[in-house]
Amino acid sequence: MHLDLSGRTALVTGSTQGIGAAIATGLARAGARVGVNGRDQGRVETAVEQLKVGVPDGDFVPVAADVGSEEGAQRAWETLPDVDILINNLGIFDAKNPLDITDDEWRRYFEVNVLAAVRLTRLYLPRMTERGRGRVQYIASDSAVVIPAEMIHYGMSKTALLAVSRGFAKHAAGTGVTVNCVIAGPTHTGGVEDFVYKLVDRDLPWDEAQRVFMRDYRPQSLLQRLIEPEEIANMVVYLSSDLASATTGGALRVDGGYIDAILP
Repeated sequence: MHLDLSGRTALVTGSTQGIGAAIATGLARAGARVGVNGRDQGRVETAVEQLKVGVPDGDFVPVAADVGSEEGAQRAWETLPDVDILINNLGIFDAKNPLDITDDEWRRYFEVNVLAAVRLTRLYLPRMTERGRGRVQYIASDSAVVIPAEMIHYGMSKTALLAVSRGFAKHAAGTGVTVNCVIAGPTHTGGVEDFVYKLVDRDLPWDEAQRVFMRDYRPQSLLQRLIEPEEIANMVVYLSSDLASATTGGALRVDGGYIDAILP
């Protein structure tokens, strides 16, 4: 199976680290020109340098913009106004007693995890449909379906992305543009390591801490380990390719068998 994205331009939000950086790497290896996004110019430029180590011939475009705001989304669009592939990866998460989540926090999670993706879709989808080709993807989570008691606000935002993705797929019906959601399971990133150590003993070595976390907080996982970011990226790159031209309106699972149900 040859995934060739030569001549295509992609924007990956929140791509200076973690899953976003892995997606940017995978897209570049397949030949795409990739917009690397983060809020801080210096951090974005550093991320581009690091990505070029893994993909020396990769074509990376720094897109420094806080796409969680209306002004930042507009800045990203002005920096990279014409893309073939939009990956809405930006997201925030944290563990908190649901009764302690304030109204401002609920609004922030919706603004960053949901509305940021909606804004960018509004900006980029029209040009895709005009030329009859494009890919829009939303990186959701198993938490969209199996809502964690310790992060209801995060789960809510990821459930919303399932609705957003399906709705925009219907809007783009028959245009040649596909719109899909990727449901990522518990994934090994720096941020997740910090999250795990909020829930288990910080004195435990990482391998043991991961096992305890999966046993006590994510026992449904059939992998019984955290997923690596590259494993999420593999699905995203496939969905970005011409080989996935008949896949749209879907919620594609890369959850390690975590969700014990069949999605509609």
